[in-house]
Amino acid sequence: MTIRMATPADAGAIYQIYVPYVRDTAISFEITVPTAEEFRGRIERTLLEYPYLVAEEGGQIVGYAYASAFHGREAYRHTAETSIYVERSERRHGIGRALYAELEKACAEQNIFVLYACATTTDRADDRYLNDDSLRFHKAVGYREIGRHENCGYKFDRWYGIVWLEKKIADRPAHPEPFRPVSK
Repeated sequence: MTIRMATPADAGAIYQIYVPYVRDTAISFEITVPTAEEFRGRIERTLLEYPYLVAEEGGQIVGYAYASAFHGREAYRHTAETSIYVERSERRHGIGRALYAELEKACAEQNIFVLYACATTTDRADDRYLNDDSLRFHKAVGYREIGRHENCGYKFDRWYGIVWLEKKIADRPAHPEPFRPVSK
């Protein structure tokens, strides 16, 4: 497996991984599948400031992970929110762990010290649209639960909540160096 920085030319393959998560799961709270062009624009905008990584096996993209602003205010520049999606047939093969390990390294080089992740949850069994795989995955790679929003998203005629998770990837210095956009 190879992990590398994504390019806008990867948008089609990345998009194909993401579409089933919108269409068939509550993992993404998007209701309408974005257009391929809109998705490409998201990748381009992310790459201006944050890492957007892809995992390839046999020349095929099998997963991706990226960081984004945790919040728009300047004081949050040393934190980021993470997102990860793996081709559904390729889950549980170590792709997610490898992507997150590289994403953490890239974020640390940007002077980001804390990462946040948001996982969808439900208060009742729902193997059709959601299970706790994302929550278990994030905890297994060192994130800890820091908060919940109950029943805040409505999709597939039912309510879902979210769990916020946090991972410290480096010590916070008293006077940190400025955030460094990945494009620099």
